[in-house]
Amino acid sequence: MSRIRITEFTDPVCPWAFSAEPFRRRLDWLYGDAIEWQVRVVGLSDSPQHYLDMGFTPDVQARAFRTIARDHGMPIDTAERPRMEASVPACRAVVAARLNAPGRMRPLLRRLRIRHFRGELIDEPQVIDAAAADAGIDPAELARWTADPATETALAEDMAAARAPTAAALAQDERLAGWSGGRRYTCPSYEFERVSDGAHLSAPGFQPFRVYDVVMANLAPDLPRAGPPTDAAELLRWAGEPLATKEVAVVRDIPVEEARQELGRLADEDHVGADGFWSLRA
Repeated sequence: MSRIRITEFTDPVCPWAFSAEPFRRRLDWLYGDAIEWQVRVVGLSDSPQHYLDMGFTPDVQARAFRTIARDHGMPIDTAERPRMEASVPACRAVVAARLNAPGRMRPLLRRLRIRHFRGELIDEPQVIDAAAADAGIDPAELARWTADPATETALAEDMAAARAPTAAALAQDERLAGWSGGRRYTCPSYEFERVSDGAHLSAPGFQPFRVYDVVMANLAPDLPRAGPPTDAAELLRWAGEPLATKEVAVVRDIPVEEARQELGRLADEDHVGADGFWSLRA
């Protein structure tokens, strides 16, 4: 039974949300079913023009990706893209999966991210279809779900919630972003709630893992924590999908260089950017 509910505000195109995936996986490993995740999408852009109006062009994006990939270690192809993208179509697909196939929602979000950071344009229908197939969802079925008015309603609710931060989040203004109506969550933002009594703590924006450690210790000091995986093979089997070197290192609590050597002995790499995603050898 879950003890802590984490509402995660995220977006498939956000490099900071992608770079925080190692921390989310570590929380999952440490606490397992004691954590209940609720994913809500921010909807960072409804058209490529949204970014261009802010002066965020493909060359600026490429420079930002190079810095974030270097500093945080997740696999990102930093070549300049042919154009900017809208994130709302991919967000709509994630919401549709959440409503109709909740067990496939997280895999779809992951595959959308991987395709985006590999250099594909995830506002193109064929890319969303390919990500759906990767995640075990029939693309035609996903198209039906996304056309359902209930999906559009839920998407609008997510985007509204992302633009109504808690008072505690508003007090951490440097971790929020502006929009025409005020302030919104950046990605990823976590809202932690203790299920038993509703006690609540806000951790908006990209945070070091230690912040989440402190929040969990305050909300559930008696909650058991799993020890680190014995090796990368155990972790990859648990994840059930390819992991980046940084994800393995963070969950294993070892240096990235050590994780990469260990992975090289037992897994195959699908190279992306300066790193890649590792799968156990048959």
